[in-house]
Amino acid sequence: MSVENMSEKENIVKNRCKWCNLKNELYVKYHDEEWCKLNLDEQYLYEMLILESFQAGLSWECVLNKRENFRKAFDNFDINKICNYDDKKIEELLKNEKIIRNKLKIKAAINNSRIFKEIEKEYGSFYNYLKNFTNDETVYEIGRTTSELSDNISKDLQKRGMKFVGSTIIYSYLQAIGIICSHDEGCFLYVPRK
Repeated sequence: MSVENMSEKENIVKNRCKWCNLKNELYVKYHDEEWCKLNLDEQYLYEMLILESFQAGLSWECVLNKRENFRKAFDNFDINKICNYDDKKIEELLKNEKIIRNKLKIKAAINNSRIFKEIEKEYGSFYNYLKNFTNDETVYEIGRTTSELSDNISKDLQKRGMKFVGSTIIYSYLQAIGIICSHDEGCFLYVPRK
């Protein structure tokens, strides 16, 4: 059996979270290599916050399928460039059929980028800001879409002026960056609650 066939067979045998669409390679890779794995790189924290805000009212799979197109359209998530997007750039993004073309979400991405930078300046990093809420601990829980933690971060971000950062989006964000670990009990990546 070739190595390629072995890894294919391995993928079929592995149990994953119920939500993971096994027919979508991108989704399987995201589930296996990113979701609920702690990644506190500032660039990653920023990119995921912007992408999660585009998820509002849609599925994460929809956003994930367009992730590379978002990277191209949004200057590889260069926060300094995005903070300076003007009406001309907004119009360009609205014509880009490869991304989610929602004017409110595009404007929110620009606005949220500016606030993200303000938070970095105030706390030294966005992660330092998050630590105020998390006490630098990972939360292990499954079957939820919001929590007191996501409620508190969401309220604070909204108070600072961010948009499309409701508690459900922030909960999903915290799972994406690994602060909340939520793999199903039957999943090969399941970590028992501590």
